Amino acid sequence: MNKLFEFDKKKLKDIDFLIGTDEAGRGPGAGGVFAAAVCFTSLDKNLIKTLDKINDSKQLTPKVRDELFDIIKANSIYSIQMGTVDEIEKYNILAVSLMQMNKACTDVIARTGSKNVKVFTDGNKLIRNFNFPQETIVKGDSKSASIAAASILAKVARDRYMAELDKEFPMYGWAQNKGYMTKEHLDAVDKYGLCKYHRKKFFEKHFETAQQLSLL
Repeated sequence: MNKLFEFDKKKLKDIDFLIGTDEAGRGPGAGGVFAAAVCFTSLDKNLIKTLDKINDSKQLTPKVRDELFDIIKANSIYSIQMGTVDEIEKYNILAVSLMQMNKACTDVIARTGSKNVKVFTDGNKLIRNFNFPQETIVKGDSKSASIAAASILAKVARDRYMAELDKEFPMYGWAQNKGYMTKEHLDAVDKYGLCKYHRKKFFEKHFETAQQLSLL
């Protein structure tokens, strides 16, 4: 945890604010993709102690992520954005993910009141059409506190969203599989077909395979 915050602190020497951004939901076959941006305006000892469990969201239990979700929001300038299934179908998942990261970061930067900022972007893809300095950080959610915090906000927000969609379409098991193309999910698709929240292009290979198997 201390290493994550120290990583961010080293970048604050010549700028006013550092913003970390990450996404959740690029891989699933259903639901929107979420992106979050987080700016800790004060990295004091009390905050670091409060966030002592912060890490890559995928390394945390759902309970810990939920606890950190509220703490991060209370101690940062943040923004959470969602790209819709229609947008994913119209463009592509990477483009829509970067679009939402752009929106989230632009929102946070506006609320800092400063243009002397820098953005840490998780992964190796720069945010497109973005007018502020940015740096890609591969596996950034395990290196930067700001990115790790953004990954938690995006992950928790998306998990809660999928739980709500599960109430509308419980047959797909989205409360558990979060829209990922698990065997359970694919079996349900074969039985009930696709619904409005499915990313239809993601299922092209599955249906090709299913058709091939039916011919055997």
